[in-house]
Amino acid sequence: VQLQACGGGLVQAGGSLRLSCAASGRTFSSYAMAWFRQAPGKDREFVAAISSNGGSTSYAASAKGRFTMSRDNAKNTVYLQMNSLRAEDTAVYYCAADLVVYATYTSMAAYNYDYWGQGTQVTVSS
Repeated sequence: VQLQACGGGLVQAGGSLRLSCAASGRTFSSYAMAWFRQAPGKDREFVAAISSNGGSTSYAASAKGRFTMSRDNAKNTVYLQMNSLRAEDTAVYYCAADLVVYATYTSMAAYNYDYWGQGTQVTVSS
């Protein structure tokens, strides 16, 4: 599967952005999906994940209550709605896909994800 992320940009603190990640292929509904991010000089970190059927989500503590991950399997797309953005959310955001057996499975571990998008830059000005 190939992943294409978009929707990043420059926003003021307190603002919102919605990231999208479009996937190629006809088996998108068999993949759990996730968003990770990497800030300059820092390791890549987990942000959010969603199960292949969309029924389960997981969030990093820093994202909980501000970010919402969703998916539309008919459009082969996942989304990350980011509200109340902070300067520390500045990073390159990557979407990732994991072929799964269980429809409710999610993972916060990057090593579980076999496919990665190219990343989209999010910059939050304070």
